[in-house]
Amino acid sequence: MGIVGGGQGSFIGRVHVTAAVLDNRAALVAGAFSSDAARSKASAADYDVPENRAYGSYAEMFEKERGLPTGERIDFVSVATPNHMHFPVAKAALEAGFHVVCDKPLTLTLAEAEALAKVVAASKSVFVVTHNYTGYPLVRQAREMILSGQLGEVQAIRAEYIQGWLRTRLESEGQKQAAWRTDPTKSGAAGCFGDIGTHAYNLGRYMTGLLPETISANLKIFVPDRPLDDYGHAVIRYENGALGTVTASQISHGRENDVRIQIDGTLGSLEWHQEEPNKMIVRHNGKPHAIYTRDPNAPFMNGSGKAACRLPSGHPEAFFEAFANVYRAGFDAMVEAATGGSPEREDTIYPNIHDGVEGMYFIEQSVASSKADGAWLPLKHPLARR
Repeated sequence: MGIVGGGQGSFIGRVHVTAAVLDNRAALVAGAFSSDAARSKASAADYDVPENRAYGSYAEMFEKERGLPTGERIDFVSVATPNHMHFPVAKAALEAGFHVVCDKPLTLTLAEAEALAKVVAASKSVFVVTHNYTGYPLVRQAREMILSGQLGEVQAIRAEYIQGWLRTRLESEGQKQAAWRTDPTKSGAAGCFGDIGTHAYNLGRYMTGLLPETISANLKIFVPDRPLDDYGHAVIRYENGALGTVTASQISHGRENDVRIQIDGTLGSLEWHQEEPNKMIVRHNGKPHAIYTRDPNAPFMNGSGKAACRLPSGHPEAFFEAFANVYRAGFDAMVEAATGGSPEREDTIYPNIHDGVEGMYFIEQSVASSKADGAWLPLKHPLARR
């Protein structure tokens, strides 16, 4: 494993590394941890990376690693930078012949995402996007239940991602995570909706497979002098006639990382909360509510749910393990590619380049709709897959 980003003060870089090595299938051996060469070198010790493989730039890392023998050079690159660097780093990694695991949203703009998709298509590399909430066992349990018809025809999706940490202008106080997320040159066209709204939208797509048709959105800046949205709401019409809503907030008092989704079908409904990830409620009219727990030995667990579990029931699995499940699926594809196979690139259990492009289309169409006073705009991108 090589990583770009994750230097001192980073949150997501450490998460990527922890998740990648959790199953002992990868080891971090190289990194360009910061755009500042000195800081990159200084960060290497935090990850136990030798000084000679702590690079001053991602370009230097790709050039020197590519020159090493096959058994010594990195096999894949994790991109854990602010959004504006995703495209140049991922593109360079692909062109150097490395597999890529990229944080979300995929790029700074939709045009970059579409260009990157062409680079992926022309390469033989595996490309993973870390919409990490897709890795939770009960999310995968729900996905298999829905796709097998247990809820009947899906008619409604309500997805929320509610936080409160940006209630004040932390970005003006030098808080690193707040500073780049509220800066259009680093975050992109959206703030809250790009950072966390994309997760809520992706969960609905991942769990149901429904293709979107149109979107109407209203984004709002509530904190004075902030250049990007900190609250937003969107209504989505799906091709089968279903309706969906996405609500995202970073200004709601007392809310920490409240991702939740409710899905209504003709035969039943279900509900899952990320802050209590080892439980899922399934409801049918006239019957007691069923609480599904994350139990790999229970007969009610399906194959996808069981495969995502690491621990016996009652031992909580959460954020790191879910993130690691995304990596684990990516590793399976990388191994298949390395042994002469042709891994699937569209219908994957992990979020792929198509999901990344869809996420960028969601962001840009949400912003455009909001600027047009909630006008209905197309949401099905040509690269969208069920």
